[in-house]
Amino acid sequence: MSFSLNLRTSFAIISAVLIILLSTLLSFTMSNRTSAAIEAEIGNSLSEISYQMAEKLDHYMWSRAGEIDVLSQLDTLRQPEDPAAIRRLLDGLQKSIPSFTWVAFLDTKGNVVASTAGILTGQNIAKRPVFQNGIKGRFIGDVHEAVLLAKLLPNPSGEPLQFVDISVPVKNSAGETVGVLAAHLSWEWSEEVEQSILQPLKDRKSSYDIFIVSKTDNSVLLGPEQQVGKKIALPGLAAAQAGRNNNGTMEWPDGQTYLTSFAYGNGYMDYPGLGWTVIVREPADSAFASVAELRNRFMWLGGISALVFAIIGWFAAGFVSKPLKNIAQAAERLRQGEDVPIPQHRGIRDIETLSVSLQSLVDDLTRTEHALDRMESLAHHDRLTGLPNRIALDSYMEEAMRRAEENGETLTFLYLDLDGFKGINDTHGHSAGDALLQNVAARLCACTRGDEIAARLGGDEFLAILNTSAVGAEQEAAAVAARLIETLNQAFVLDGRIVRIGCSIGAAVWPLDSRDPIEIVRLADEALYASKRAGKNRLTFYGLHRSNTHTG
Repeated sequence: MSFSLNLRTSFAIISAVLIILLSTLLSFTMSNRTSAAIEAEIGNSLSEISYQMAEKLDHYMWSRAGEIDVLSQLDTLRQPEDPAAIRRLLDGLQKSIPSFTWVAFLDTKGNVVASTAGILTGQNIAKRPVFQNGIKGRFIGDVHEAVLLAKLLPNPSGEPLQFVDISVPVKNSAGETVGVLAAHLSWEWSEEVEQSILQPLKDRKSSYDIFIVSKTDNSVLLGPEQQVGKKIALPGLAAAQAGRNNNGTMEWPDGQTYLTSFAYGNGYMDYPGLGWTVIVREPADSAFASVAELRNRFMWLGGISALVFAIIGWFAAGFVSKPLKNIAQAAERLRQGEDVPIPQHRGIRDIETLSVSLQSLVDDLTRTEHALDRMESLAHHDRLTGLPNRIALDSYMEEAMRRAEENGETLTFLYLDLDGFKGINDTHGHSAGDALLQNVAARLCACTRGDEIAARLGGDEFLAILNTSAVGAEQEAAAVAARLIETLNQAFVLDGRIVRIGCSIGAAVWPLDSRDPIEIVRLADEALYASKRAGKNRLTFYGLHRSNTHTG
């Protein structure tokens, strides 16, 4: 009796250990294989956010600086004989672009000749950097708090007003400097850019923080309220400021670990940038919660299975040695990657139950692995529209260029931006805007062929890549673009309301315009802005030799 009891006890322990080992091997084999992939996908997602933020900041500053440049070329300023007309011009600019908190025309001695709302008119600001630098040439100053305007401008929030300075010299037809056009750009626009980046991510459970850091003293210009104005020291910040964008898991000064991504704003077009570094972080616990949950599920499933099979082994000690050996061998082959079933044994109910339960366990783990594969697939698609995202776009471009080169064909990149989308979003709400984007995505897919791609880049911007011939690329792409404009011009019905939008398109052809896919996208984006300037709802090809503009 004693020998029999010891055998049962030993066998029960062996059974439990065997199942635990089987579950552990299978769980870590499956979860470890996906952990690195999930971490990489999350890191790429943060990199995309930080890159978009840096790009939008520089693009916004480039746009505002360009508007000041254009304004300085008007005869009203070049021949500053009518202060009232100058003020009407400046007030009109502020009304069109409220981010210009204060705009003024100064004479060569720093006296304010005319300004928006008449603020500081007649006063001398010759000692202010916006004049001292602007009289010498184009000047764009970093973020600073208001000095003279602090008590003169409305401030409902009560928080310190912060501005970015833009100023340029104004010259007459003889090339003589007759004054300075100076502007204070409210820093609040940066928060609007931040919200535009984070808005598409609002449905995610993750919590992102975005920081904008000055290169001058590493102080936080934009970020969580308690961080603004403070200096920040992080591994990777210096590398980002040197132009080497990076991401990874790191410990922050608050003692917590975050998945962190850096992106350095190196300017846009002829705007050199102010050296702002965008940092996006997400708590590591939140970022990797799905991986931890997966491992816990594996461990719980393995523990429960071990308990069940230990009890079975207790009552089946004398009869299960050989079947268990077969099961263990099958488990080892599974661990090595072979696709083999767990052996089933008839005649002994407990052993049969053991083999069936193990097979169910393997099936559950296999289904979980397939679910993880689906999760990885979702990481390549835009959550709102279901269209491929930038990650999927990169993979597609590499294969599409190889195929086009082999077939002697070209690829035409169509960069699309919806005209009037913001008005619908503002008027009918973000839910209507989301529904509109989903409808737009469906129409884009209907206008492209199966071997082509239509991807969402973010916001209301999309990119379609068409397979075109080497000699008729422009005509073929123009036909597709016309079809896109026509179908997007057709009315949309959102919750019983009929809305209409337009579509501006910029096009560039690979490899005729460039062999670099990133450069091709940029050139198509540049052509898009040409379409916008030409009146919207049209197609523009990049390049002087391909400068035809096609209207939908």
